[in-house]
Amino acid sequence: MQKTITELLNFGIIIVDKPTGPTSFSISDYVRKKLKLSKTSHFGTLDPMVTGVLPIALGRACRLTGDFLGHDKTYVGIMHTHKENDIKELQKIIDEKFSGKIMQLPPKKSRVKREIREREIKRFELLEVSEDKKDFLFIAEVQGGTYIRKLCSDLGDLIGGAHMAELRRTQAGVFVEKQAVNLYDFDKAVEEHEKGNSNKLRALIIPADEALCLVLPKCEVKEFAVFALKTGKPLFRNDTEKLPTENKFAVFCKNKFIGIYNKVDERGDVVAKAQFVFN
Repeated sequence: MQKTITELLNFGIIIVDKPTGPTSFSISDYVRKKLKLSKTSHFGTLDPMVTGVLPIALGRACRLTGDFLGHDKTYVGIMHTHKENDIKELQKIIDEKFSGKIMQLPPKKSRVKREIREREIKRFELLEVSEDKKDFLFIAEVQGGTYIRKLCSDLGDLIGGAHMAELRRTQAGVFVEKQAVNLYDFDKAVEEHEKGNSNKLRALIIPADEALCLVLPKCEVKEFAVFALKTGKPLFRNDTEKLPTENKFAVFCKNKFIGIYNKVDERGDVVAKAQFVFN
């Protein structure tokens, strides 16, 4: 059954194509004010000058932020090297030094503690080079929490200097570029919604429970268990026919989302406790 616009605004996710300039927080706050919501939050911060995929949680979906953070990201950008470089030779250095698991120190201007962390670089490929052999178009597929700006500058330390000139995020976990809406089209959809036609706005909002099923396993419970679960009671062994093997999962009953549960010691009757219950 198609969700109403009210249901989507209360528990949905909208993917904004962030323009260059504003902060991720200001984009999230802009969406909140336009939709007249009490709360929004974004999944994964983009620097002001970075564009692209910025997922924004609406209403109660803000409680799910932690379940969508940390997933792989894909970026397309331009790296400027301070000296001329041959693209094939530069790619060899990348493959040797910046492929697979690497150690990375967050940049000085970051919101996290500056400690060396392990991050996985799944792809860092140079696609094109400018005539002066200083500007390189690249694509990077990386573990969540990897700093692309630092990746470029660390490479620069080996070749006489380099920095990130432009960057666009094309994928953030399960959310991709083709789902993203620019602010102009978002504004138009909101205008039509305010005039009584919510079709365009509805099409922009991803139901949060559907998105959850892309990052968490699904557990179907029996109908008799729903009332107790909705009041915050734990999940019992006989509440479900099959318990997921994973420690965290999304609970549903006949395709209706109940909540997110974490496993406990399975030796007793109680098998999982609620992290989040949707009422």
